[in-house]
Amino acid sequence: MEQVVLHDCADKLLEWYRANYREFPWREEPTPYHVWLSEIMLQQTRIEAAMPYYFRFLQEVPDIPTLAALPEDRLLKLWEGLGYYSRARNLQKAARIVCDQYDGELPADYDALLALPGIGDYAAGAIASIAFAIPVSAVDGNVMRVLARLCGDDTDVLSSRAKRHFATIADRMVPSSDPGAFNQALMELGETVCLPNTAPRCDACPIREHCTAYAEGTTLELPVRIKRTKRRVEHRTVALVVDRSGCVPRVRS
Repeated sequence: MEQVVLHDCADKLLEWYRANYREFPWREEPTPYHVWLSEIMLQQTRIEAAMPYYFRFLQEVPDIPTLAALPEDRLLKLWEGLGYYSRARNLQKAARIVCDQYDGELPADYDALLALPGIGDYAAGAIASIAFAIPVSAVDGNVMRVLARLCGDDTDVLSSRAKRHFATIADRMVPSSDPGAFNQALMELGETVCLPNTAPRCDACPIREHCTAYAEGTTLELPVRIKRTKRRVEHRTVALVVDRSGCVPRVRS
């Protein structure tokens, strides 16, 4: 897709987002710590379910030094009900590294964020762009779905190369002026308009006129998801029989 079209899409997405975004506490106060905590909590938890935990956690753990010093049993108690406790443990491991190496403040650097426990490509991009206005992409499943339809891209989103492939496209779209809002706009579009497993709400899409899948009628065919089938293991009994000639034929059952 031509660069001028991608830029036009970015402008329209930002305009749409500013008029339609959902209000969440980490969006109202997008400090690095708040954004980080929200991204970790939302990794495998719905927004509605995570919200009360977010408020309760911040009430007792208002900053990174407090998180680093928190007894593990209390940390896990605060996390109780969210599941996937490795997220909480990695959160604290990262907090202790941040206190040791960065004076208790998250580093304003994508690679440094990525090096912290529990922070992957997506979370690093989200924190860097939203909290520090660094123009990097943040690509998750919602974003890959939007970009696959927008570009008519049949790359298998379950493949090992998918995130890097779609991040390359997103990187070309991220504006230097407001990268955090742009990344959140892509996520918001995927969560509320460009829906999975059902017909997308194309009538409400701000970039419909540029969407290849909409123009070609392939919105329900994209993104491509090719599930890998596990190799079937068969157990068979093998009998070895020695005949007069000394041959050993194999008899399988």
